[in-house]
Amino acid sequence: MAIELNHIIVYAKDAKASAKFLADILGLEVGDKWGPFYPLVVSNGVTLDYFDTTGDIQSQHCAFLVSDDEFDASFERIKAAGIPYWADPYKQKPNEINHMYGGRGFYFDDPDGHAMELLTAPYA
Repeated sequence: MAIELNHIIVYAKDAKASAKFLADILGLEVGDKWGPFYPLVVSNGVTLDYFDTTGDIQSQHCAFLVSDDEFDASFERIKAAGIPYWADPYKQKPNEINHMYGGRGFYFDDPDGHAMELLTAPYA
């Protein structure tokens, strides 16, 4: 069997709201609550399991490889919602996208400070 990432736990102050935030940007639906988790399943089967915490949250980085159409739709939702975005992970190029590896990409933060990235061409 090939080794695949199956799921990742994403800590949040409000797991349901944070899962919905990302689902809305990506044009996805949050699954029904499963145990303590609000699952968000992406097309390759990986699940982001949002989990409520009252403690400090260590920022994580999640990058999503998307099609050009998905990029355009997500980018329009980001702009319409007034969510800050950057062309780089260091937040030195606000309100720009990048064109690395022949594709397009940008970064934004979720409500808990997790760094999210959308890109149309993989780095490798």
